[in-house]
Amino acid sequence: MGSSSMTTSSGRDRNASAATNVRAPNIIAVFLFVCCAGGGLIATIVSNSPLPIIIGIVLGFVTAASPKVANQWERAVVLRLGRYVGLKGPGLFWIVPGVETISTWIDQRTITTGFAAEESLTSDTVPVNVDAVLFWMVNDPEKAALEVQDYKAAISWAAQTALRDIIGRTPLTVLLRGREQIESELQKLIDERTTPWGATVQSVEMRDVVIPTALQDAMSREAQASREKEARIILGTAEVEIAHLFEKASRCYDGNPTALHLRAMNILYEGLKEKGALMLVPSTAVESMGLGGLLGAAAMRQQSLSNTESANGPVV
Repeated sequence: MGSSSMTTSSGRDRNASAATNVRAPNIIAVFLFVCCAGGGLIATIVSNSPLPIIIGIVLGFVTAASPKVANQWERAVVLRLGRYVGLKGPGLFWIVPGVETISTWIDQRTITTGFAAEESLTSDTVPVNVDAVLFWMVNDPEKAALEVQDYKAAISWAAQTALRDIIGRTPLTVLLRGREQIESELQKLIDERTTPWGATVQSVEMRDVVIPTALQDAMSREAQASREKEARIILGTAEVEIAHLFEKASRCYDGNPTALHLRAMNILYEGLKEKGALMLVPSTAVESMGLGGLLGAAAMRQQSLSNTESANGPVV
């Protein structure tokens, strides 16, 4: 799957490169052709012979092939009888038709190339699909034209193989959490391979890391179990701290029964002040702190309030 996609993209790159090399005639070439053809036409009219216009048209085609125009970001690789003679551009330049040819137009702008590694195994044998984007540019047009046949396709293949190499020696957890480190290593590895071709890598960005659905579910359950474990640990730690505080409070109440009674009365008050509240108190606490009378009085008051409300309505 990955090989077929890379083959398709390489084919597109070659088609785009071929389309770039075939350029429309510039205004200088058109002007020279018109002048040569027009001069031949005038000579034909004057001499009443078709030979001058034929010569003028042929000369126009030859002359029109000489002027070339390169854009500001382009460099033209010129060959003279098959030998490299230099770079031309930007702007207007001239070549000798039939003797000099332009083999390649080199674009020196930043180029983005998407590449992917499908069904690649990590170091812990987990299949992943990784999509990334490569930002690069040609810094040496001479090497890009002479050292490699198709530098765009070569860089795409180098990026894909480097990505598979990085994935093969990286565990899944590092691949998911350490993207910046992976991108830095990937940029360095690709740059080492493309430097002899006259290209430099500016940055590499990983767009997406896709893992199998079953593994995603397992990782989700693992994360949920880990969070539940942390919650239980926090709850247990809180219980221990509360127990220590109760122990410290018991020492304070141990030598001061009055404070203990006041605390007990406050607890009862807080529990009974709301209408309809129910308070459960152990019998041992009632006997040890003498709370029987207080509980009885509270119950009688609650009962009297209920009887009064039922006879006369709510008591304000």
